[in-house]
Amino acid sequence: MATFKIEGGHLLSGSITPQGAKNEALQVICASLLTSDEVVIRNIPDIRDVNNLIQLLRDIGVKTAIRKGATGERECSFRADQLNLKYLESDEFVHKCAELRGSVMMIGPLLARMGKAIITKPGGDKIGRRRLDTHFMGFKALGAKFRHIEERNVYEIKAYTGHYPSGNTLKGTYMLLDEASVTGTANIVMAAVFAEGTTTIYNAACEPYIQQLCHMLNRMGALISGIGSNLLTITGVKSLHGTEHRLLPDMIEVGSFIGMAAMCGDGVRIKNVSLQDLGIIPETFRRLGVKVETDGDDLYIPRQKHYVVESFIDGTIMTMADAPWPGLTPDLLSVLIVVATQARGSVLFHQKMFESRLFFVDKLIDMGAQIILCDPHRAVVVGHDRKLKLKAQRMSSPDIRAGIALLIAAMSANGTSLISNIEQIDRGYENIEARLNALGAKIERIS
Repeated sequence: MATFKIEGGHLLSGSITPQGAKNEALQVICASLLTSDEVVIRNIPDIRDVNNLIQLLRDIGVKTAIRKGATGERECSFRADQLNLKYLESDEFVHKCAELRGSVMMIGPLLARMGKAIITKPGGDKIGRRRLDTHFMGFKALGAKFRHIEERNVYEIKAYTGHYPSGNTLKGTYMLLDEASVTGTANIVMAAVFAEGTTTIYNAACEPYIQQLCHMLNRMGALISGIGSNLLTITGVKSLHGTEHRLLPDMIEVGSFIGMAAMCGDGVRIKNVSLQDLGIIPETFRRLGVKVETDGDDLYIPRQKHYVVESFIDGTIMTMADAPWPGLTPDLLSVLIVVATQARGSVLFHQKMFESRLFFVDKLIDMGAQIILCDPHRAVVVGHDRKLKLKAQRMSSPDIRAGIALLIAAMSANGTSLISNIEQIDRGYENIEARLNALGAKIERIS
């Protein structure tokens, strides 16, 4: 288990470019299973979760090749023309899926193309219950049949009768999702592209990454309309062909860099952020008083000697809560909490989606932050207004987003901090210490 050693108090300056979007990568890589033709995906981040998914596709027989593209971006080609159906049903495959959250998005493509999938509860962050009900309800609405195999603790999902390849029997239908789940929407869309007739998904997630997936599928020959709204219509087709696709910049990494620049920056430029796909992220930091300037498709965050939290028009305390797109992504609440510790003013944070994601604040309290954890979903941060710096601590990263938040806190703190279990950070941030050290940070990886 590796550890970061962080010497706090060093100012960051210069330019940094965000990696390709992790969450989009997991979706579109799984979408390559829908065709036997080659699919090329560009701007793929070199991070643990994405690399593990690519390896999982190799294990089931997908031919992959990773290379540097003409622009220097990492790109990968996928050809799923000879899938190992026997391995897809093996205990080894199920075990590997259980260790990787992104594997859940293989179900839709496998169900659509192969007529069958076997799954167990996927792994990932330990941030509370992450249910799959929305996925299952969508598959059932399309006509899939479920069977729990108790001795293996797995679910078998079938979309056909008899033996493969007897034919896909998924049927298009209207469905109202119980929640606007991003992975649920992606999974159901990928299953529905081959369903007979028309599928209408209401209360669909409409994040930019879902939009990207739908546009990619349309280039492959799918018929999806309503892209960008919460009402998607999919007309089933018989087959899909290959395509090329480029990932958006990772909006969570962009937000993380804004937070770093606010806490310990001396003028930081974040390049090529795809501003139109950031939603309210820049404005949310501005509500904490952080100066965020736009310059074309770049963001520039000048040095913040002080930043003052806004109040609502009626004078009540600022409240920030996660919400489905175009609301605030829950993945940035951890970073915003750290930034608020040095603001002038108080903020109530309401994490609605996951009941364990705020528990990392006890580490910030140990560093000297003034935070009241009201319950598993709400915390009040009383900012120090730069008058009292955080103190270095020995910590452990509980998940990807809390890990990057603790790294930001350590970079701004007095003294030298140690963060263990940084494999969690590696799951979502590519070569983060080298990229931040190039801006002036002092971060050392210790094996």
